[in-house]
Amino acid sequence: MIAVLVVRDGVLPLGADEAVAEAGGTAVLVGTGVKEAAAELPSLHSGQLAENGVFAPGRWARQLAKVLEDEQILLPASPDGRDLAPRLAAELGRPLLPGAFRVRAGGAEVLRWGGRVSVDLTADGPFVATLLPGVRGGQPAGVSPTLHDLALPEVEAVPDVTVTEVLDPEPGTVDLAEAARIFGAGAGLGHGELDGPAVVELLGRVASALGASLGATRVVTDAGWTGYQRQIGTTGVVVNPELYVAFGISGAAQHIGGLGTPEHVVSVNTDPSSPMTAMADLGIVADAQATLAELARILEVRR
Repeated sequence: MIAVLVVRDGVLPLGADEAVAEAGGTAVLVGTGVKEAAAELPSLHSGQLAENGVFAPGRWARQLAKVLEDEQILLPASPDGRDLAPRLAAELGRPLLPGAFRVRAGGAEVLRWGGRVSVDLTADGPFVATLLPGVRGGQPAGVSPTLHDLALPEVEAVPDVTVTEVLDPEPGTVDLAEAARIFGAGAGLGHGELDGPAVVELLGRVASALGASLGATRVVTDAGWTGYQRQIGTTGVVVNPELYVAFGISGAAQHIGGLGTPEHVVSVNTDPSSPMTAMADLGIVADAQATLAELARILEVRR
């Protein structure tokens, strides 16, 4: 098995090292600044480096298919990985197993229905899979990687996208796994003047005003206050933000298990002994909804 990583100006995609570890330490890095990116992969044992210009998934899929036809292929389920994987599978005439949290020689275990259902998929032969970031972890190789330059073949022109500009995503729409700042909504946020959906919407507005994304616990998503794509936890999205602000979250093990290792944690909770407050750098012992309302007033965010 081999991992395929799309590199932009030396920057690796989310979940790159996990994909390399899942592939046994072997990877192809393709894009721009691939040599610099290889140095940022602790799990890399053997790497092939292909400087190949700006991202063009149609052309790249055709080029990679010519050199990887005998390989089992794994890509991280980053935006570029999700874009390249189906094209690569089509070029090779293989099945695509997207959204995997575990990959093996004969198939993969994938998550469906917003992460609530695990499905075991098998394939009779080679396949292309994408691995969800934040679910497997890395495995340092312990040795300096062996690196080789890879010259991808020239191919005839194919219909493709043209990149005119790359913009930073809006905090409210960015993939939660890639968010640097997250404001989390817990059940305790629903006690007050506003009902659950309304207060979560307000939290999302406040989060956006501060360059953060909205997250939630399973209790909140099960109650229908926000979508399951915002659920953080071992059965939801696994995140690793720089800042996590928890509003009315007690800190159940299932939720904390999906938090990764945030650099800074702030907890707003009436219970000073809650697990979330205990792990926080700053614990604010106060009513979560009242605190949010005051923060919205200061930031001039309308309800």
